[in-house]
Amino acid sequence: MLAAVLHDFDRLVLEDVPVPRPGYGEVVVRIKSTGFCATDYKAIKGIRRNVKFPFIAGHEPAGVVSAIGAGVRHFKEGDEVICQPSGYCGVCPACRAGNSHYCETAFTTGGDGPADVRPGAFAEYMVTAETCLFRKPASLSFDAAALTEPLSGAWKGVIQYSEMKVADDVVVIGVGGIGLLCLMVAKAAGAGRLLAIDPSPYARKNALALGATHALDPNAGDPLAGVAAILPRGPDLVLEAAGHISAVRLMTELRRRGTRWNIFGITTPEKFELEGGLTHFLEGRMDASFGTTPQAMQRAIALMESGLVRTESIISHRFPLKDIHKAMEAMDGPERNKVMIHP
Repeated sequence: MLAAVLHDFDRLVLEDVPVPRPGYGEVVVRIKSTGFCATDYKAIKGIRRNVKFPFIAGHEPAGVVSAIGAGVRHFKEGDEVICQPSGYCGVCPACRAGNSHYCETAFTTGGDGPADVRPGAFAEYMVTAETCLFRKPASLSFDAAALTEPLSGAWKGVIQYSEMKVADDVVVIGVGGIGLLCLMVAKAAGAGRLLAIDPSPYARKNALALGATHALDPNAGDPLAGVAAILPRGPDLVLEAAGHISAVRLMTELRRRGTRWNIFGITTPEKFELEGGLTHFLEGRMDASFGTTPQAMQRAIALMESGLVRTESIISHRFPLKDIHKAMEAMDGPERNKVMIHP
């Protein structure tokens, strides 16, 4: 099969590799569509260094079951499925507590986090555990379904962890692909005023089209004053989805008493400071959201199936796998949202 194999940082090679075979409790999925996540891009470029070579990235896939291993009970060849990248045992204390993304023996297919990283979806076929599969609703395209994992992360961060409430005033810093998903989840959940902050005119235009009530350029004047002009009492919730330390610092400056804030986008080891007494006085709450869980995946599917969130609306580029290097160029471009790969 054709696969995009990373042999070293910035050395991504298209090559033929063996089609994987399923082990006990495993399935092979013929990948129809997969999202190109910023963490994939960071791994390929060497921006994040926790990568072991050779590596096949891609952790946002949907496809069709092409083979099943012994012990598989709930899926059969031909089933259209969505793949959760994170695998889990189901019996360790973390799993039993509902935190399967903390599983002591977790693995990921093409992703980040656990020590056990397996080949991902930048390939024609991928093997994973039966427990990582969800049935794709017939009403969803493969492109829409492939974005279940990032949407699930947005739901988990905005709703489950930061507990956004109806009429909350919400600020989203960084409205690329994941920021737009956070924005759409907040909109669907009944946000009051919904502010998008991004230096890109392209990103701000998309945010307004997808539900933001206001969009601010942080480089055009003082962003704190800009937010205060719209939200004199300050935001109820601030979401950092930019992936840059400057966005995290801006988030901390936007706090008022009781503000909830979620470090969502930054994945690299950078530092910021908090003034202890002020943080104590403000009595806010910091959350972060990494990875996904079966509950979050199921909620994301429900959001899409009901039409409350239309994930295809954030797709800007589509490429066949053979054009993965053109996809990398698009990831570098100033006007792109979600890039999709079609193996």
